[in-house]
Amino acid sequence: MKNLRKYGKAPFSIAVIHGGPGARGEMKPVALELSKTRGILEPLQTATSINGQIKELKNILNKHAKLPVILIGHSWGAWFSFIFTARYPKLVKKLILISSGTFEEKYVSQIMKTRLSRLGHKERNELNTYIKLMNKQKVSELTLKRLTKKIGDNLVFVKFGELMSKTDSFKPIILKNKVDFQLDIMQGVWKQAESLRKSGKLLGLAKQIQCPVIAIHGDYDPHPSEGVRKPLSRSIKNFRFIILENCGHTPWIERQARDKFFRILKSEI
Repeated sequence: MKNLRKYGKAPFSIAVIHGGPGARGEMKPVALELSKTRGILEPLQTATSINGQIKELKNILNKHAKLPVILIGHSWGAWFSFIFTARYPKLVKKLILISSGTFEEKYVSQIMKTRLSRLGHKERNELNTYIKLMNKQKVSELTLKRLTKKIGDNLVFVKFGELMSKTDSFKPIILKNKVDFQLDIMQGVWKQAESLRKSGKLLGLAKQIQCPVIAIHGDYDPHPSEGVRKPLSRSIKNFRFIILENCGHTPWIERQARDKFFRILKSEI
């Protein structure tokens, strides 16, 4: 299948779920490491709606996985895995949330404040421009010329992601991993996801989750750890929270946290 990668040998009882939305392939380094001992599925989300992505994943798991599975979701993928598990609790035996977004709206304002504080003046202006372009807002020709001669939608997403990686990482290493950034997926899915959080419906899904849930979060991640730990601690009975020191939003690229991250992950599967 074009939207599925397999690593290791059958049975495939673990699926790693990428973030973004639209950052297809970002979980490959995690899949490769875990596949040394287990069979791993890496679904690549192509639908531009949450329901569409849920349908895609359900079809993939029914066809290729040994059910029930362990879902390991990163960033948006953590939310998506959470939503999927609530929808189909019998298909998931354990849920691992890596660097999840916050589950309550009151924590959201802290995220961009933290990110902007880690950028210089020029980079802050660039970031604001990319955000406007991604949201289809008007940007002056002079501003565009300062960025590049010509910049397509997906390249805007890539450039935005590069700045986010700078603000979100503590001491990263460079991994050779090609990620297929798709802005249409980001735009289609993220508005729906934000609406779920703002309405409280996202956290409300916790009551439908029956399996153990583990959240792994870096202490340098601009997404406040309390926005994950506190809401889920009071909403899910079988919940554990693990904080990683000197770690940003992507643990497997963090020089000081990578090894501990993989030790924890392997012990949970």
